[in-house]
Amino acid sequence: MSTTANQKLVFWGCFIALVTTSFAFISRAFMVNMPDLWPAEFGLNQVQGQELFGAGIWPFAISIILFSLIIDKIGYRAAMIFSFVCYALYAVFALRAYGVVNPGGEELTGEALTAAQHKAYNLLYIGSVICALGNGTVEAFINPVVATIFNKEKTKWLNILHAGWPGGLVLGGIITILLGSQAAEDWRVLIYIIAAPAVVYLIMLFKAKFPVNERVASGVTYKEMLAEFGILGAFIAAALIFKQLGLVFGWGGGVTIALIVVSVVGYGLYCKSLGRPLMILLCVVMLPLATTELGTDGAITGIMEEPLMEAGQNPLWVLIYTSAIMMVLRFFAGSIVHRINPLGLLMLSAVLAIAGLFALSVSKGLVIIFAAATLYGIGKTFFWPTTLGVVAEQFPKGGALTLNAIAGIGMLSVGILGGPIIGAMQEKSAQVSIEESLPGVYEKVSSTKEYVLGEYHAVDDTKVAELAEEQAEEVKQTAKAAKQGALAKITIFPAMMLAFYIGMHFYFKSRGGYKPVELTGKQAAGGTEGASEL
Repeated sequence: MSTTANQKLVFWGCFIALVTTSFAFISRAFMVNMPDLWPAEFGLNQVQGQELFGAGIWPFAISIILFSLIIDKIGYRAAMIFSFVCYALYAVFALRAYGVVNPGGEELTGEALTAAQHKAYNLLYIGSVICALGNGTVEAFINPVVATIFNKEKTKWLNILHAGWPGGLVLGGIITILLGSQAAEDWRVLIYIIAAPAVVYLIMLFKAKFPVNERVASGVTYKEMLAEFGILGAFIAAALIFKQLGLVFGWGGGVTIALIVVSVVGYGLYCKSLGRPLMILLCVVMLPLATTELGTDGAITGIMEEPLMEAGQNPLWVLIYTSAIMMVLRFFAGSIVHRINPLGLLMLSAVLAIAGLFALSVSKGLVIIFAAATLYGIGKTFFWPTTLGVVAEQFPKGGALTLNAIAGIGMLSVGILGGPIIGAMQEKSAQVSIEESLPGVYEKVSSTKEYVLGEYHAVDDTKVAELAEEQAEEVKQTAKAAKQGALAKITIFPAMMLAFYIGMHFYFKSRGGYKPVELTGKQAAGGTEGASEL
């Protein structure tokens, strides 16, 4: 299929929109985690900082799923404009927070400062939620748009599109490092850099002609779209959405269960379908996939941070390096898929991720750690966009819903389940190691805590500080070494994925090989967006 000038404009506009989301992500991560920025400005402790960071993530997953239900009705342009408005409002709230604690040259102290910081925190929290909604809305429109424009090469072009995320992290990270002291003196400059790509994609896409989604153009009804995802898919999504909202707003378990039941029953009564079995399995596999790609990043970054600091390098180079690997490789996904098909690429990625994680669990020294991280980085590069490609190619009737819901499920599952499970694995390794090397000490330095799967034991820094200095240092070093070794246990996640991909391979082989499903109908997919029908 030849690509028109308008289609190229739309694709690159979508690419830059995704760059905007990564600019927003990395700038917020920097401002929250650098002691001289938001923590100093607004008096944030570690808990408050992570609350703000989380507020910029969980609404993303919810908005990408909810927008997928209505995006064919409201149109891609409306969704695009909404995302831009979200970024603008985020800037307004952040700048207003700055003004609250810096009221026209007056230096606040005491109770006045505390009150101002509390008000500013609330503004930042609301702004972070709005920013995340904008990020999710970007994904909600760019994925189905690109899958429709390139409906003969979906996996290839979704990989290229998603090179925009690591590409934005690379560019945004370098800009953040270059700003250096200027950002430390006035963090507002990091808010302004988000405006550049946001304004660019607004200009590029405001008058562009968006395609009609493939399923709409082919006459597939709204009910048929919902049936592809089905009751089981709706249950997975609703359970994760309401569990997350319950954690944020403090709902009781009864309220969460009631909301899940009502939403799933309503969905089921309308669509009257359990969902496509392979689609449901892909939703389930998003838990180990998202955990492997996103959940382990924090652990790996923590391991690499110390040798980088010792070498006098900014820890952001960790993120920039691994993101650069992903960006470059995703541009070449098309030639790889052409040779081994999407399932072959996913199997190869799982093998590399297993090898990379295991190597990281035993690596010592800066060069060796970077070499292991390179292997892991290559392995995780293709998981997310290639899975989107498989969903788009095998379930085109699912339209925007199946394509975007699986991404939302991945984001929610890693936050609710994957991340905490990795943390519990690391704490368990620390427990075993301390008990073996320092008998009788672990009971003195541990506390019992709770997470989504129940209770776990963790090293308590306040209790460690009560030990003699030499013994406290020994406990810290033992726990740190054990947590690095826990990366070997995390290989269970890509191993589960590998088993599933091998099963998929033989399933499709029994049906004559992997082939994309093509829709035919009353229009050729890829026409321009007009009055959408549901």
